[in-house]
Amino acid sequence: MPSYAIPLWTQPALPIVGTSDLFPVRRIYCVGRNYAAHAREMGHNPDREEPFFFMKPADALLPSGSVMPYPPVTKDMHHEIEMVVALKSGGADIPVDQALSHVYGYAVGLDMTRRDIQGIAKTAGRPWDMGKGFDHSAPCTALVRADQIGHPDKGAIWLKVNGAERQRGDLADLIWSVPETIAYLSTLVTLAAGDLIFSGTPEGVKAVVRGDRLEGHVDGVGDLDITIG
Repeated sequence: MPSYAIPLWTQPALPIVGTSDLFPVRRIYCVGRNYAAHAREMGHNPDREEPFFFMKPADALLPSGSVMPYPPVTKDMHHEIEMVVALKSGGADIPVDQALSHVYGYAVGLDMTRRDIQGIAKTAGRPWDMGKGFDHSAPCTALVRADQIGHPDKGAIWLKVNGAERQRGDLADLIWSVPETIAYLSTLVTLAAGDLIFSGTPEGVKAVVRGDRLEGHVDGVGDLDITIG
């Protein structure tokens, strides 16, 4: 066994519905502006964009039911409800018609965003990392296996804040479908088992404050519940 110079950290992982097993998480990829209405509310034309991606660290995951600490250096943190795709295998240049064979399961996640920090970075032509990849910025439910629910390609996705609906869309409205997203991303990097893909958010993103309760849902996948601390 190798000897490490510092103690090893805990492997980030998600629970799996119906089992005591854990799904180890390797990397978290997020698709930007993958619902047309959301792209428009952010000031972009969805008809002119190829898919693009950003990343969050795996240890940004936060279990559903948690209190999410309000992050430092922001006064404008936004919610973005998303369906999450978990891969059981990967590869490079995956054909679209084979992409779903690499999927282990699905979850409901939030891409929490320090919008003010992201905006400053955009204006200055800098990376978004500190606007997207901060601590606890990826709340996520347990995974439900694809062999139990199939591969959702339609159905409601919504988010409520303090009981009032903020976001609503349908998985059928994704600009790039899940298999198309997997295939395209695999041309940029070699995907691997343990990778997560946050598939995009519908319109209605807004700021949250301390004390807000966020309830998210994806038909056939599950329900997410966190409170901003």
